Amino acid sequence: MSEISYLLFQAVMLVTFLACSTYSVFFVSQKNRVRKVARILLVSSGILQTLYILSRYQLVGHAPITSQHETVVVFAWATTWAYLSFRWRYTVKNFGAFVSLLIMFLLVLSSLASREVSELVPALQSWWLPVHAGVSLFGYGFLALAFCGGLMYLLQERELKSKRFGYFFPRLPSLEALDQLNSHCLTVGFVFLSLGIVSGSVWARQAWGTYWHWDPKETWSLITWFIYLIQIHQRFTAGWRGKRAAIMAILGFAAVAFTLWGVSYLLGGVHSYAR
Repeated sequence: MSEISYLLFQAVMLVTFLACSTYSVFFVSQKNRVRKVARILLVSSGILQTLYILSRYQLVGHAPITSQHETVVVFAWATTWAYLSFRWRYTVKNFGAFVSLLIMFLLVLSSLASREVSELVPALQSWWLPVHAGVSLFGYGFLALAFCGGLMYLLQERELKSKRFGYFFPRLPSLEALDQLNSHCLTVGFVFLSLGIVSGSVWARQAWGTYWHWDPKETWSLITWFIYLIQIHQRFTAGWRGKRAAIMAILGFAAVAFTLWGVSYLLGGVHSYAR
C-alpha cells in the first residue's frame, strides 16, 4: 500500500469520525450551526473517499473493487454520496446522524480487512467490472438509506405508542416523512440493483458463456432482488406502508449484507476472489 494511499485512508477515517461525532452532537443539541459543520465534514469525507478510491486504482491498476477492503470502502462511498444526493433534494430531520454512523461502521469494517494488492483473476479482467460492481454498490447505498429510515421509523413509532414522548420523539421526523423516505430510497436502490443484475448477467455471458449458472453470490443477489421486488409490489398494490415497510427495509438490508460478506465467507463460489 503506497504512502499516499495510506495517508488518504487515515484522513478518510478521521474526517468521517469527526462528521459522525458532529452529527451526534447536533442530534443532542439541535443547533443549526453544528448541523452545517457536520454536513461540511461529511462532504469532505465523500471527497476524501473518492480520492482514496482513485489512489487505489492507481495502485492496483484496475477498478479497486475486488477485495473485501475495497468493496466495503466503495459501499461506504456509495452510501455517502447517495445520502448527499438525497439531502440535496430532500430534508429529513436528523437523518444524517443515523447515516453517518452507518458510514463510519462500514469504514471501520474496511479497516479490519487486508489492504494488500493482489493480481486480478482473468474472469475479472473486463470493463464490465466497474460497471457491474459500481452500479450494484450504488444501489446498495440507497438501500442502506432505506435501512436507516426503517430504524428511525421503528424508534419513532415506539415513542408515539408509549405516549411518553421521550428522547427520540422531538428529534426524529414524522412517521409520514420517514415512510416517504423509505419509498424514495427503496425505488432508486431497486432500479440500480436491477441494473447491476442485468449487467452482471451480460458480463457472465461474455466470461463464462452463460447468463446465469447459480453461483452462490448470484443466487443470493437474486434472492435479495426478489425481497425488494416484493416490497415494491406490495407497497404499490397492497398498501404496505408504515411499520411493515420499515421492517422489510431492515430485512432487505440484512440480505444485502449477507450477499456482500456472508456468501464469500460461508458459501464460496466464483465470486469469492476477495480476501
